[in-house]
Amino acid sequence: MNLAASLPWWEILARLALAMALGIAFGWNPERAHKPAGLRTHLLVSLGSAIMMLISLEMYYLYNSATTSVDPGRIAAQVVSGIGFIGAGTIMHADGGLVKGLTTAASIWAVSGVGMACGAGMYMLAVAGTVVTLISLALVNRIIMSNGSGASEGKQKKD
Repeated sequence: MNLAASLPWWEILARLALAMALGIAFGWNPERAHKPAGLRTHLLVSLGSAIMMLISLEMYYLYNSATTSVDPGRIAAQVVSGIGFIGAGTIMHADGGLVKGLTTAASIWAVSGVGMACGAGMYMLAVAGTVVTLISLALVNRIIMSNGSGASEGKQKKD
């Protein structure tokens, strides 16, 4: 059985390498800020999501036929659910009603989407999604810091 029925080995490696690089880009700032989910977490989530997407696509090419129907979106949908579960685990409710970890959970979810885009070969979407997300986070952080509003993550009261 040819495990690379649809993609040459170099294409698979390129997709995984891009997922790794973009995962590192996502994890760089949290790592520098000594957050629990830093470089390794974001790299692994992105890479794992790309692998799951590649598996999904390969299963489609290997097993889809006139008698068997394979939906390549099923594994991708489960990745989204699973990452939501992992993200939920990063959210903490501290004493005094403080909520921490929302941005971390959201970044894990976003980097999973980037990894799935890499795995699907949607390079422009993956790179653009990473750039737009990181710029958005930097701009919002600057606005929060310049206003001194205290409305950043970890200072929000739960409802």
